[in-house]
Amino acid sequence: MRPVLRVAAADWRYWLRSRLALGGALLMVGLLIATTALTALRMQGERAERLHHQTQAETAFLSQPERHPHRMVHYGHYVFRTPAPLALFDPGLDPVTGQSIFLEGHRQNSAMFAAAGASADLGGLSWLSPAMVVQLFGPILVILLGHGVLSREREAGTLASLLAQGTTGRQLLAGKALALFSFIALLLVPLAFSTGLAVGLGEAPAAALGLLGVYLAYLSVWGALALLVSATLRRRSAALATLASLWIGLCLVLPSVAVSSAAQAAPSAGKLETDLAMLADRRRLADGHNANDPAFAQLRADLLVKHGVARVEDLPVNLRGVVAQVAEQRLTDTLNAHARAQMAGESKQAEALGRLGWLTPMLAVADASRAIAGTDLAHHHRFLEEAENLRYAFVQGLNRIHAEQLSYADDIRRSSDAQAERRTRVDASSWQLLGQFRFKPASAPDRLAEAAPQTMMLLSWLGLLSLALFRVGGRLQP
Repeated sequence: MRPVLRVAAADWRYWLRSRLALGGALLMVGLLIATTALTALRMQGERAERLHHQTQAETAFLSQPERHPHRMVHYGHYVFRTPAPLALFDPGLDPVTGQSIFLEGHRQNSAMFAAAGASADLGGLSWLSPAMVVQLFGPILVILLGHGVLSREREAGTLASLLAQGTTGRQLLAGKALALFSFIALLLVPLAFSTGLAVGLGEAPAAALGLLGVYLAYLSVWGALALLVSATLRRRSAALATLASLWIGLCLVLPSVAVSSAAQAAPSAGKLETDLAMLADRRRLADGHNANDPAFAQLRADLLVKHGVARVEDLPVNLRGVVAQVAEQRLTDTLNAHARAQMAGESKQAEALGRLGWLTPMLAVADASRAIAGTDLAHHHRFLEEAENLRYAFVQGLNRIHAEQLSYADDIRRSSDAQAERRTRVDASSWQLLGQFRFKPASAPDRLAEAAPQTMMLLSWLGLLSLALFRVGGRLQP
């Protein structure tokens, strides 16, 4: 153990004397601290603002005066997705997917307010989150320090002396690895600070530790790769050029190719095609505003038979409200079918992209990071589903009030009879049917399970590189 510690201490002394290594480390840490602070402030501001707007939207809806229930169906309601606590480190897809949806009857609106707000703070560098800094620039610093750990010894002629003094090749590699991996641990201190802030905001400690572990594994893969190249090649320049080429290929080229490949492997219909298909399906549905539409003739007949009356005016329920309920259900079923098809296509593309993490650790860590932070595609889909459930619940609740509390006779005369119009209004207590909306990420165990395949990819990369280092260490030559 003592030779291993001696080797590690010698490398640390060299790095501290090297202005390039020290300068690179300080630059990297400074960039991490700056992006962490800026992203944390931005996420906290957005979180407070969205909670404020959500409260305002709920207050505005619940404080409406007496109205006809169908007026409130079209009055609608806004819901907002507040950022998850770990979004202060990895915003993931949140800046581009939209964070607000207007809920109203007869429609499923898209999420709004995505890119404009996300780019205002940092201009052209709005994409530069702490997660992206670690994913892209962390390997560069590891390469900068690790490319010469053994090739430097060869060039200086000290490798032969170390081996001649009884230090085995594996002990030498273990000491170099200890030095490099201890530096990687220090590099993750800003990440530990971010996750600590997230825990203070309500994040589960297990998720925070899982995120730290994923990034530790990712940078360790690059540390092992740098050690392997440095142990294999005799000159530092060759090792640096090789590692730089690997960084370009694994962090820049392959992820871009993988995105295109995933899109081709699981093609999905474009927005225009989807909208036209949805419009065609909607045209085949009956108009829920017209209770005399022939499509509702059977419904009318069934109600008359069920309640044993001859006229719709004698029904104990308002036919217009019942028709509105049935029409909304049919329309929602149609809209949900299109929404599920769209989300299934997006999920297939995400799965195809995730499987390509075996080719590059960059994709694996990015997917795992978003999953644990609660900012991945699955959470965006869940936000859309929960918002739609709320929309359908409050619209059908208003339609039920329309059917059960309003007279059909007054309802059909309200446009021409002021008294009938007044009687078709319901008081504000009816608006309490609106449920409170607070979107929360999945539980920590669920998010860690979602990230498990990508975590296994990273550990597999690390295991294979460690095995290669063990074999190289056994026959290390000056």
